[in-house]
Amino acid sequence: MLLVRGWGGDTALTGTIYEEGEEPPHYRGSPDDDAPYVWVCDEFYEVESGGHTQRVEGREIQVAFESPMPRGFDSREHALRAAREHVRTQFARIGVSGVDVEIVDDPGDRSDGDGR
Repeated sequence: MLLVRGWGGDTALTGTIYEEGEEPPHYRGSPDDDAPYVWVCDEFYEVESGGHTQRVEGREIQVAFESPMPRGFDSREHALRAAREHVRTQFARIGVSGVDVEIVDDPGDRSDGDGR
């Protein structure tokens, strides 16, 4: 299992890549994907009303969340590339650029190693 964490605008987002042999979560509406690498992460966007209040870059915005949609990949490299892009895209949807992304190989390991 790999965690992909992004930070920007005083907030963070973390998604998960399930690797070969690991069982990704199954829930109503999730595809039956037997890919060796499966990326799962929230998707969100800014809305005028409703949603959840989030403080971003010193301002309060309303954010709505979509159901996570698992995406399968044939290689670790492809999954990591897509995960990084996904995280940056979510921040861009709420007007945040300059996002730092970290890959954590072992979620149980809380050290800050290189991982990027």
